[in-house]
Formats: sequence, C-alpha cells, structure tokens
Amino acid sequence: MTKYKRILLKLSGESLMGAKGYGIDEEVLMGYAKQIKAVKDRGIQIAIVIGGGNIFRGLSGTNKGFDRVSGDQMGMLATVVNSLALCSAIKSIDTKANVLTSIDMSPIGEHYTKNKAVELLEEGHIVIVAGGTGNPFFTTDTASALRGIELECEVMLKGTRVDGIYDADPEKNPKAKKFNTITFNEVYKRELKIMDLTAFTMCKENNLPLVVFDMDTYGNLEKVADGENIGTTVTL
Repeated sequence: MTKYKRILLKLSGESLMGAKGYGIDEEVLMGYAKQIKAVKDRGIQIAIVIGGGNIFRGLSGTNKGFDRVSGDQMGMLATVVNSLALCSAIKSIDTKANVLTSIDMSPIGEHYTKNKAVELLEEGHIVIVAGGTGNPFFTTDTASALRGIELECEVMLKGTRVDGIYDADPEKNPKAKKFNTITFNEVYKRELKIMDLTAFTMCKENNLPLVVFDMDTYGNLEKVADGENIGTTVTL
C-alpha cells in the first residue's frame, strides 16, 4: 500500500552530474526516470521540480560578473534543460510526462497553471515544472514548496545525496547524529541547513510535511512513497 496520493518531488540538479562533475550523467538520469516510473505505476500522482546547479547556479554567477537578476534567469534556463532531459528519459520508458514552464516558453513547454497541472496529474501524466518560480531571488527549493502547496500535494520529498537530516554535516563529522523525525521548530532552533528559509517557512506555515532522503540509492523513492522511514521526516 502506498502512503500518498499526490507528491511533490524535488530533485537536485547537482545529483544529475554523477561522476562527471558537470552536465548530465545519462545513467543517473535514467536511474531517476525508472524510480519515478516505479512510483507512478503504484498509482501516485507525481509533480517534480528539479534544480539547475549542474549547469549554472545564479547566485554563484554574481561572483563572475553577472548581476543577480541575469544570473538567476540563467539558472532558470538551466532548470528547463534538466526538466526536458528528465521528461525525455521518462517518456523513453513508456510513461506519460509533460514539462510546464513558469514563464512563457512555448513550444518548449506549456505555460504552467495550477489547473493545467492538476488536469495532467489526474490523467496520469508526470508533471515537471521548470523555470523555478519565474522570478529572480527565489530558489528552486522555494519553487518546490510553492508548487507543492499550490497543487495540494500531501508531502514534499526532497531527494538528495545524503540519507536524511543530521545535527552536523555527516561528510565532515563521522559522529553526526541522524534524525528520523524532527519538527519544523526544532530545525529553526538548531539552525539546520535543509533548504532556504523562505521554502522551509512556506512548508511550515502551510503544513506541508517534508521528507529528506537519499535519491541516489536505487529504489529509495519507492520506499519513501510506501512510508518506510529511511530518511528524515519534518512535520509540525
């Protein structure tokens, strides 16, 4: 039995690099597509937001001569590239998927509206929302929270390269303690860096639970969808 009917899946752009260090690793991309299909085949409606850090990160561009607005717009385009790649991979394994863009980019993708996204989800399509929020100064984490709330998803699943939330960086501190569950207020209190505060506060204020898990271990997405406690769940 699956735990959720409709989920928002946030994927890291950096994870798509695999061992390449830049761009898209085709094996990682197809692994993601197969995991997503497995969950879709269990009857779960899936909306996806993917970052663009494997191609360009707007904030880092401000240190290289770009103004923040232009840098963020370049980052938005990077998310579109990743979204198109993921959509193509999903379609290649006989699963319906669509890219909707937060800014008008026809014919690359249809312009995002809640009604259109919900219509596609209910028709059995995977919906990938590209372009962030469509505005500078907002991260794809914030876009994920916004779309998750707007589309009335039951949970936001944040797929990362680590297996949950720790009280310290587990890559730097081998004694770091992992949380199985934690409240939003406790995250604030401990000043844990899960996502940007705008996104995190939106989830808290709209009671959208958050699950942080390791997406790079094949099969984990399906386990999370089944309610297995393999990551960290953040709730009120």
